[in-house]
Amino acid sequence: MTIDDVKKELSSDEKVLASAFKIEKIYKKHKFKIFALIAIILTYFIGTAVMDSIAQGKKEKANSAYLTLEKNPKDSTALDILKTNNPALFELFSYQEAVKSADSTTLKSLSSSTNEIISDLASYHLAVIEGQPSNSKFNADIAKIHNAALLIKEGKTTEAQEELELIPEDSPVQNISKMIKHYGIKG
Repeated sequence: MTIDDVKKELSSDEKVLASAFKIEKIYKKHKFKIFALIAIILTYFIGTAVMDSIAQGKKEKANSAYLTLEKNPKDSTALDILKTNNPALFELFSYQEAVKSADSTTLKSLSSSTNEIISDLASYHLAVIEGQPSNSKFNADIAKIHNAALLIKEGKTTEAQEELELIPEDSPVQNISKMIKHYGIKG
């Protein structure tokens, strides 16, 4: 080794040592900020994991309660668990049971639900059960058929015809509409 090589090696060692001192100086100056940042990051990840775990537990309880209710719809404990852990699924179950049993009281309460689909379907089924004209966003064409049937019962065939004409040609219930026009109104 030559003297130039030794100088270069000492110079690079000095640079490394100077860098270490700079890092130590920065660490001492910002120690609190570094630990606070690490604590915030750890808190975020731990909090997210805990929240996910709680949400998963609620889903599992609600699913278990729903399966129990499929076997025994009158199980009040399972109803309470479902209502607490998954209110939307509770409303859906309540709607399903109300339609099966033609429970107008439950359908009336569900028709004011914040869930737009449950509210609309409950209102539609309530109108059908009560024999009233219905208006539905999700069952629009079927509601028109229901309304036409009510009009035919009242002897208002012209209005029934007009109601059935509102059903589009591409509707899945168009054939039913044609049959009602042919047999119900003309026959």
